[in-house]
Amino acid sequence: MSELTSGPGTSGGGGFSRDFGAVQAGAPDFRFSIPIPADGRQSLALAWLGLGILALLASGLFSILLVLSRTPQLQSLFPVADFFRVALVVHVDLSVLVWFLAFGGALWTLGGTARWQSLAWGAFALSALGTVGMCLAPFIQRATPVMANYVPVLDGSVFLGSLMAFGLGIALLCLRSMLAASPVGVRISGDGALRFGLNAALVATAVAGFAFVWSWISVPRSLDPRAYYELLFWGGGHVLQFAYSLLMLVGWVWLASSLGPKLRLSPRVLTLLFGIALLAVFLTPVTYLAYDVTSVEHHRAQTLLMRIGGGLVVGPIALAVLWSLWPLSNLPATERPLRSSLIASLLLFSAGGVIGFMITGNNVRIPAHYHGCIVGITLAMMGMVYLLLPRFGFAAPQSRSAAWQPVIYGVGQLMHIVGLVWSGGYGVQRKVAGAEQVLRSAQETWGMGLMGLGGLVAIVGGVMFLMIVLQSLRRGRLVKP
Repeated sequence: MSELTSGPGTSGGGGFSRDFGAVQAGAPDFRFSIPIPADGRQSLALAWLGLGILALLASGLFSILLVLSRTPQLQSLFPVADFFRVALVVHVDLSVLVWFLAFGGALWTLGGTARWQSLAWGAFALSALGTVGMCLAPFIQRATPVMANYVPVLDGSVFLGSLMAFGLGIALLCLRSMLAASPVGVRISGDGALRFGLNAALVATAVAGFAFVWSWISVPRSLDPRAYYELLFWGGGHVLQFAYSLLMLVGWVWLASSLGPKLRLSPRVLTLLFGIALLAVFLTPVTYLAYDVTSVEHHRAQTLLMRIGGGLVVGPIALAVLWSLWPLSNLPATERPLRSSLIASLLLFSAGGVIGFMITGNNVRIPAHYHGCIVGITLAMMGMVYLLLPRFGFAAPQSRSAAWQPVIYGVGQLMHIVGLVWSGGYGVQRKVAGAEQVLRSAQETWGMGLMGLGGLVAIVGGVMFLMIVLQSLRRGRLVKP
């Protein structure tokens, strides 16, 4: 089966001493990329990518109203309490759950074989149907918004049915991707290491699905909706964070490797790091067997597992990527958006991690933490979209606006989370808006104002991303794949 190479090349794994001596002077530079297939997998990957981008577009429309509803000077224009919560639910589910897993679907499709194509398209169709249903649910049925962590919901049959359809689509995606997974091999190459990382993210997603089902069986339905959905999505939501982070790390390495030959990280070491993160995923069933799902101990065990297991591998890979970026200068126009996305992703994800250690109480420092991490993942995926478009045969984004888009989006989001950290220091509560925020002092108002201004700047960056991608798609395929 013929394939087009999606990068300057991949390096063989070499011997044990060669791999682990890659950081020494004169050692070979390893190239990490995954070949783009020239068969039906490319169309399927484009379909998943399109679903993710459309979800991002829809979430952006909700985020405009969401940010305005929390900005002190403008919030009186909206029916804040109900509107804010409904918009927040849809915005979060589209911009995180759908966007991240749809992007994962694109990469898992590219990294696997061409088997089980009918099942693959069925998974996509079911996920797309669920996504459309979630977008329309607020306008079809009035339902109570429940601000559960990881997967907030509108407690109505239309939204919940749509969410279930999307989840079943992702379950089928995981099943098909496992059946069609490409072997990594003993002699691990650059593309083999990335495939292992993608497979690790796939396994994490599947384990998250099992965790959701386990919680659904175990959690009493008689609980208050807020407590019920919090417990239902807590365990699986934590495992999904491993999947998202692994997808981001694959993106970091692929982007850094595409920018030049200076990424001194061996495929075997990278595979080992991915394996460490996967080990933490496999410990998830232990927390379910050891503690009752409704217990405080289960809650703490999941949190501890994510903090320790998720944080061990990010640092070494981030340092290797930063080391590779240090000498780069005078890049071609087609590579500048990739570098901007990569640097912005590293900065925002690191900021989110640092803020996590500053959390005390139930205030807006919590959304500042996960906004930083989530936006860091989003920026990595935006950079990957810029990387993949020309490899699918479309025009490569190379304008000045494409190079500045990640900067504008990242700066806006950084202002957004700084405003939240500032306000959180004065005790402003999370998941509230309008008069419920109880902004007592000028500092609290200024902090939330900075949050609103940063959110608006980030929206501009998000709109730029969508326009750049649509422009590339509209120009059509310049190279026949």
